[in-house]
Amino acid sequence: MAQSNGKIKIQYYRSKIATPAKHKLVVKGLGFTRLGQIVEREDSESIRGMVKAVPHLVRIVE
Repeated sequence: MAQSNGKIKIQYYRSKIATPAKHKLVVKGLGFTRLGQIVEREDSESIRGMVKAVPHLVRIVE
């Protein structure tokens, strides 16, 4: 999962429309602006926690 340079790639693959407000804020906090988008973030405990909070909306890609 984690890559050697300390970064992880996260994909936003399901819509946040019918989710609680806190989940919408987590998705926004990860930096997603559109569905299907892949972002690269630092592999830290806080980012991992955010991904763990919304596993039904985002996934870690290789």
